[in-house]
Amino acid sequence: MQEKINPPLQQAVTETVKEVKEESNGLEAFSSKPDYANKSRFKTAPKTTVKLTDLLKIDPKKDQQADAADQAPALNEPFTPEQLQRVWNEFAEQRRIYQAEYQLLSQPYILKEKQITVTLHHPVQETMLNNLKSELTTFIREKLKNNFITLTSQLQVIDDKKVIYTSREKFEYLANKNPILNELKDRLMLDTDL
Repeated sequence: MQEKINPPLQQAVTETVKEVKEESNGLEAFSSKPDYANKSRFKTAPKTTVKLTDLLKIDPKKDQQADAADQAPALNEPFTPEQLQRVWNEFAEQRRIYQAEYQLLSQPYILKEKQITVTLHHPVQETMLNNLKSELTTFIREKLKNNFITLTSQLQVIDDKKVIYTSREKFEYLANKNPILNELKDRLMLDTDL
């Protein structure tokens, strides 16, 4: 005995069955075990290990580029101290936002032929100049079109003077300048320890 099913309901059921079959066909790839032997990621991945023998091989393209860089004409145009001062100030203005570097670049320098010597007053300035040296030298060489310019530094030792605080230290300092003050102190029987 067969029951009559409502035709719209029967059509909805058949459509749902078709959709489930289609979805199950798409899920078969997930339900079955993957074949790792055929889809190994190591077979298709590029080699990243470097062999020592490969390092010894010379790439002709790189070798030609290196030769071209070596054959670049060495710039050696003459320059005046005024031109150097202008370029130096231009670089200092670029570094104006860094107060310590700007202060260092504002100090006078000595030019002997193609060697620039910067006189430094503190070892910290030497470290600062070493950090700037390559950038500053490159900038000057490019602007003045002279690859033979060098930059050196010279640390100038400044004698640290003792700071005078007490009355006795002040009197001793003045007495070293004027020995007559010792005689005056003795005659008047003054005490410097006030």
